[in-house]
Amino acid sequence: MSWRVPLSDVRIQDSDVEAVLDCLRSGWLTMGPRTAAFEEAAAARLGVAHAVAVSSGTAALHLACIAAGLGPGDEAIVPGMTFVATAAAVRYTGAEPVLCEIRGADDMNIDPADVARRITPRTKAVLAVHFGGYPAAIPDLRALCDRHGLVLIEDCAQGIGALVDGAGHQAGVLGDLGCFSMFSKKQLCVGEGGILTTHDKDVAARAKSLRGHGLTSGTWDRHRAYSSGYDVADFGFNYRIDEPRAALAMSRLTRLDDDIAARRRLARAYRDGFRDVDGLGLVWDDEVAERSSHFAFPVLLPDRRARDGFRAFLRGRGVQTTFYPALHRFSEYRRLFPGLSLPRVEEAADRHCAIPISPHLAGADVDFVIDAVKAAVRSVEEPVEAVA
Repeated sequence: MSWRVPLSDVRIQDSDVEAVLDCLRSGWLTMGPRTAAFEEAAAARLGVAHAVAVSSGTAALHLACIAAGLGPGDEAIVPGMTFVATAAAVRYTGAEPVLCEIRGADDMNIDPADVARRITPRTKAVLAVHFGGYPAAIPDLRALCDRHGLVLIEDCAQGIGALVDGAGHQAGVLGDLGCFSMFSKKQLCVGEGGILTTHDKDVAARAKSLRGHGLTSGTWDRHRAYSSGYDVADFGFNYRIDEPRAALAMSRLTRLDDDIAARRRLARAYRDGFRDVDGLGLVWDDEVAERSSHFAFPVLLPDRRARDGFRAFLRGRGVQTTFYPALHRFSEYRRLFPGLSLPRVEEAADRHCAIPISPHLAGADVDFVIDAVKAAVRSVEEPVEAVA
């Protein structure tokens, strides 16, 4: 289907193309100088000491779980409202994810109070997701993890550039480890790719080894005669990013701030346009929205039936939408957690709907979406009072 207004819109500029072409012309396509340059620039932009570029956000999460020391017999607390990769990364280590509640349908991030209730002697880490680009309560979680001696991993797959507090700390800074995605729909996108961030040089060094099969030197080092051979010093993986994607990421990183600013302007326009619409709820408040990097713009409908009708109406107008199911409702996780109930996660999953957001959305398209959403709400029976 050709959407009049797609959920996201990736624009590749001529400078991006030239950066990739320069890499291809160089003849060096695996990890090398462009990967190293991007890692240095990403660390500076994100406000961390070390950034390790990897093949995906999931790879970053897996390496973070390894760095946290997770293994068989351990537990890590994960919000029930997240993409499956968050919990899967815990399982890759042999540890068990413990799913917890979110704060509510109008704040779909992990609930620190429920995290505290689920800590056991087996708990080793907490994975906090910045859902939709909206910052999780990282200062509260940092204090909680410090009290209990837990590792705090920030899942920033949707949250690059989000600010977690009024002091301007970015997502991925206050946690022990940060995990970013560069998947094709993300704010910094290259198709497939990820970043692991840390303030610990030893963690960064081990992650760089693990992403390349645990080798003590890479192909680029041997190409430059820095090393004549290698040892396998750890049980590693093939989580390498290639040079063309590193070049594309470097090029697009220079526009990240402008793109996030454009997303925030669009979010303000949406919030102003929807604020007094009966039957449509806004998620989070204005202050948190200003600190979000807006991977998604979710709104709330009264219930699942209304949400599904709302989506069908917008589909008829050519406006693409999506929603995130509750993690424990997937077949694999029903098997893993039979009978698990997370009422707030379930309510949010049933009621929310994400509408198009992109830094490139033109004013006329923004007005079209706002009008279409209002018409869609009117088409849904039994509207309820909007959520503040």
